[in-house]
Amino acid sequence: MKTRHILGTAAAAALVAAIAGQIGGWTAADEDGGDAAAQVAPRAAEPTAAPPPAASALSGSALEVPSVLITLVEEVWVPARESGVLATLAVRENDLVEEDQLLARIDDAEAQLDKRKAEIELQIARKTAGNNVKVRFARAAAEVARNEYDRSLDSRRRFGTSVTDSALERDRLQWERSVLDIEQSEHEFAVEGLTAQLKENELAMAVRGVERRQVLSPIAGVVVEINRRRGEWVQPGEQVFRVLRIDRLRAEGFLNADEVQGELAGRRAVLHVDLPGRPNEQFEGKVTFVSPEIDPVNKQIRFWAEIENRNRLLRPGLKASLVIDVPAATAAR
Repeated sequence: MKTRHILGTAAAAALVAAIAGQIGGWTAADEDGGDAAAQVAPRAAEPTAAPPPAASALSGSALEVPSVLITLVEEVWVPARESGVLATLAVRENDLVEEDQLLARIDDAEAQLDKRKAEIELQIARKTAGNNVKVRFARAAAEVARNEYDRSLDSRRRFGTSVTDSALERDRLQWERSVLDIEQSEHEFAVEGLTAQLKENELAMAVRGVERRQVLSPIAGVVVEINRRRGEWVQPGEQVFRVLRIDRLRAEGFLNADEVQGELAGRRAVLHVDLPGRPNEQFEGKVTFVSPEIDPVNKQIRFWAEIENRNRLLRPGLKASLVIDVPAATAAR
């Protein structure tokens, strides 16, 4: 009986030890779990990464167009306006030109002579128009004729037949003729003034003839093509130069119809493009056109934005993305 009691006591002690070990394991696991939770919690509280540049660059809400094509705003074929030999070329390919800058000149020797002739004729016409001697003489002659007629009348009243009827009629006729001479000289003076104006117009036409032999650039841009060389003959309307505007370009793309929930024209836009050695370059612009039509097949709307080509880094033909600044209500929809 005593042996059994000892063995029972030993078994009980072993069981208590096992239970104590299990409880210790649980306690250690709880402590390890608490430590793990303490380690995870700070990482969950870390701030999220900053939004991409497209979104952060714009205030309010943004509508992103992932693919747009860079195209030209203006492209001009500059024609000759008169026929003749191309006397001078003032530019080369790739030259930057300003608006109304001279590109070439057609031989204008005859036009310059016509201009000089018109200048001289205008000088003569102005001197003639400014000379009113005839008017002043006609008025003086009319005054003399009136006095002569008055004296004849007075002599007739005082001395009866001292002045015959024929002589009196001649004096009256001379006075009336002098009055008409005044009207005629004033008319001629007015015509001479109109003649001077006509000569001014002829001079303007001659100057215009000289100017039309100058080939000028209608826009500021870069010369990319020259179709005629110095010494070659050109005809009116013949395309001589091709000039591209590059200080401002157009980003064309398409929007889903359900994304356009308000007026987008005039909204600020930012172009994002990857250039050699310049990733994610941004260019400012604004939406200038949104088509009123929806494509019935894909339910898309064509639009474009005009972009300021800073330092002429952009080139037509590039593909890029565009972010449009839109009202928050529009973006939410």
